[in-house]
Amino acid sequence: MKIKYRELHRIDSTAIIYKKVEGEYKYLITQRSFDKKAFPGLWTVPGGGLEVDDYINTKKTTKDHWYFAIEKSLHREVKEEVNLAVGKIDYLLDMIFIRPDGIPAIILSWYCPYKSGKVKYDKDTINHAWVTAKQAKEYNLIEGILEEIGMVNKILKGQNKNRVKFNKK
Repeated sequence: MKIKYRELHRIDSTAIIYKKVEGEYKYLITQRSFDKKAFPGLWTVPGGGLEVDDYINTKKTTKDHWYFAIEKSLHREVKEEVNLAVGKIDYLLDMIFIRPDGIPAIILSWYCPYKSGKVKYDKDTINHAWVTAKQAKEYNLIEGILEEIGMVNKILKGQNKNRVKFNKK
């Protein structure tokens, strides 16, 4: 695989959004447009990339730095993609993905509670469902999303805070 820029990475983040319904945790999954370059038509969770505009025109936290830019961008992406507001986001894990165009992407996965709003789609989303961790198995999810939902489900139930070990192929 050819890597375009060996020292530069795109930074993306995803949100595993949850809410408790009749004593059971449900998670928002969305179906990607069939026009997307990466994973067309597959199911995933909301998210997207950090943009310079997420911080450049805001006051710096210190003389030289902006803090919480990733979290701010994730709140923006969730609002843009599915029209929802979410509560406090918590870090789950990170991963690396080489996009079809050869650009390496760092993906930071977070989880957060649903706060408000009614789901509405942007141009990149064509469907959604609120599912339990068990029901998520019935969807054609991007690789790893099912395991991440499972991790969050265990964390929320206080069962296990250990990381999932992914199967090596």
